[in-house]
Amino acid sequence: MLFVALLMLLTLIAALPQRLGLPLLPSWRARMRLALSLALLLIGVDHWLTPTRYLAMMPPYLPLHEPLVLFTGACEIAGAIGLMWPGTRRLAGIMLAVYFVCVFPANLHNALHGLDAQGLPSARWYYWARLPFQPLIILWTLYAAGVLNGRAALTGPGER
Repeated sequence: MLFVALLMLLTLIAALPQRLGLPLLPSWRARMRLALSLALLLIGVDHWLTPTRYLAMMPPYLPLHEPLVLFTGACEIAGAIGLMWPGTRRLAGIMLAVYFVCVFPANLHNALHGLDAQGLPSARWYYWARLPFQPLIILWTLYAAGVLNGRAALTGPGER
């Protein structure tokens, strides 16, 4: 939920120059892509700076918790960078969508078993409420990367 809130906030901030007559990011897709890249970059770096926060989220059935936390942070950083270049954008979007599917079992584990992690809510309802947002994040990613075209598929070629 916090990730989706961050995405929406960053997207609205990215729209401000357009509202002021400065078309720096001409489309909602570009704003959504920038917001996603910034959010992933921030969270990916946080995986490396405070891995203990993410270690608490690791299900016991997964091995090598700390290397996995660092790897997932690297995936988020690489995806954030990949989204910003047209030549790698679609591949980055697809790989990030796969990544979000892969972390879903850990999110489900946290909802089922609770979580006590620094900087995150300890209420179990929060982790249950997060689960329905996972498909939204996947759709957001695929749309922002130009994998899903939305209305453009009906009206003609759109910005990719």
